[in-house]
Amino acid sequence: MLRSTAGRRDSPVGEIVAIASEHDDAAGTKAGPNTIFCFSMDGLRVCHFGDFRQDALRPEQRDAIGAVDVLFMPVGGGPTIGGAAAAELVRSLNPRLVVPMHYRTRAVNFLEPPDEFLDALGAPVERLDSSETTTDDLLSDGTRVALLAAPTA
Repeated sequence: MLRSTAGRRDSPVGEIVAIASEHDDAAGTKAGPNTIFCFSMDGLRVCHFGDFRQDALRPEQRDAIGAVDVLFMPVGGGPTIGGAAAAELVRSLNPRLVVPMHYRTRAVNFLEPPDEFLDALGAPVERLDSSETTTDDLLSDGTRVALLAAPTA
């Protein structure tokens, strides 16, 4: 288990960098803090943005994130960043693969669908029939999007 505090932590998968961020667009005064987690696994740099809601990254956050191969990014607005702003952030990070999360599905109806994000990003999209995949067939030289199927159970 990792606590949501900024800093570097050792874990069974190696070092994890926890980067302080906000869960709202008012410096965390409404919804509180959020933590961005970055780590390396099997030679890939992975970054998970959690419930990120800032409109943009601060320079020190961008520096702490570093290069990203696989990025998990909220895109559904509401309590997290919206589609157009998420697309701009993804462009600035230039990951090889982005997995959108926190968007409208059959089970979650209070968020926006991923359409605004997908249209704004304009990257190739791989729509998968499963909630599981491997990165081998999905990684590319430019940014590519993987939409995983929502679990049914």
